[in-house]
Amino acid sequence: MSSDTSQISLAARQAARAGDWSRVHACAMEIARRDPKDPESAFLIGLAQKAAGRLDSAAEYFNKVLAIDAGRYDAAIELADQKVRAQRYGDARSLLDTYCDRLENSPMYLDMAGQAYFAMSLYEQAWPLYEQASRLQPEIEIFQEHMASCAVYLGKIDTAKSLYRKILKKHPKHQKTHYEVSQLDRAKDERHIRQMLKILRKNDPRPSSNIFLYYALGKEYEDLGRWADAFRFYKQGGDAVKSVADYNVADDVELMDKITETCTSAWLEDDPATGTTGKTPIFIVGLPRTGTTLTDRILSSHSKVQSAGESQLLQMVLRGGTTAGNQIGITTTQIEEASKREAGSIAAAFIEALSHRLGDEPYFIEKMPENVLYLGFVAKAWPNARIIHLRRNPMDACFAVFKQSYFRFAYSLDDLAQYYLAYDRLSKHWRAVLGERMLELNYEDLVTDQEAETRRLLEGVGLEFEEACLQFDRNVAPVATASSVQVREKVHTRSVGRWKKFERQLQPLRDRLKQGGVEV
Repeated sequence: MSSDTSQISLAARQAARAGDWSRVHACAMEIARRDPKDPESAFLIGLAQKAAGRLDSAAEYFNKVLAIDAGRYDAAIELADQKVRAQRYGDARSLLDTYCDRLENSPMYLDMAGQAYFAMSLYEQAWPLYEQASRLQPEIEIFQEHMASCAVYLGKIDTAKSLYRKILKKHPKHQKTHYEVSQLDRAKDERHIRQMLKILRKNDPRPSSNIFLYYALGKEYEDLGRWADAFRFYKQGGDAVKSVADYNVADDVELMDKITETCTSAWLEDDPATGTTGKTPIFIVGLPRTGTTLTDRILSSHSKVQSAGESQLLQMVLRGGTTAGNQIGITTTQIEEASKREAGSIAAAFIEALSHRLGDEPYFIEKMPENVLYLGFVAKAWPNARIIHLRRNPMDACFAVFKQSYFRFAYSLDDLAQYYLAYDRLSKHWRAVLGERMLELNYEDLVTDQEAETRRLLEGVGLEFEEACLQFDRNVAPVATASSVQVREKVHTRSVGRWKKFERQLQPLRDRLKQGGVEV
């Protein structure tokens, strides 16, 4: 690249940082006019296409760069980022594994590569990239934030605390960081609460601007046994999210009823898959916060089992393999269309999409609680699949999701009641349709009689007992769920009957569940 072309490229990079994409395009055209074979022109157009959200076009231009100059690590990492966005994870991992060793002096692309690995739940691969980016530019806070998030999932809790404290020291009003700090430990006094209340008094009075603080305050008040204050802030958080969320619980209820109507015993017996996909999948499902992560940790402590974590891949495959504009959820129409597909093709597409995570163990776990919706497809597509359904006291289960900041159906007690009743109907349907193919575990039994339930679990999966399964707290594998801190502890019963601390506030929910036939 000539010195003049380098200057044009530099101007284009500056324009890109400023969001002046017409200027970027003009620079790219000028570089191409001077030298049609210069890969920088294609790279700049790729950046512009990426900014416009044209994933396929961006990927095409980054591919052009690599075809001209295979050493362009920037184009390779940009391409990997596009592959992740398109959920082509195997291609993304291949690029990252090939080029990451060349990034040691590029903090921006170290962080981007780390984010790509992180998005694929490959946290151990992301960690050293985040570390190196932070060493090169310790003043860049987003690098610190990414590193802290990864540290939590890897069980480096003290490191995460230290990183979040550094961020708060520089930005004491950063609500998301206060929230993350509140999740890493149980509050022992009101010091952090006072800090957050001070921010709340001075901040934008609109509730939607304070969601993270509401949930953080609720959590720390609960830690201190201040039950009324805790519930007040949990409710404020839920009300704030619901005021801006585009969500109607009736859509989820309709979906579950459609699944019950579609995935019948007759449908299940009509042309099921007959082969296997090599490894034996274990699907752990249930409502969130019912012990699915605990069960995953117990099973993945076995020498023959690997946890592939949580993914939306089964849902993606059932949608037809399309990202659908990063669509969240699945429609009744897509369920109906998926029910007509050849079952073996669903299993094969899922295994291919998940292959970037799989190791040598003969069993692997997919622990997405929401897959409880798709158990009919699981049973039909995998004749060798193990299905484990976690149950928990309905009130404890409902309260556990109500007090979290990210379950769309749990921001109000009314929505939560409707959703739970539909889920309860679906659970009874699976019990009738799947019979012994579905092993049910009760959270309360698991935490009060760990060894007996662990033995029952392993027997149900078809595995020999191993002592390591009772010592799951020593499992060093990453955890990427709301329970990422708690599951590194030994089994405890602190959460059993927790809802009773909020019995008065939760009475309307309890009444709705009882009216719907749920034993509470």
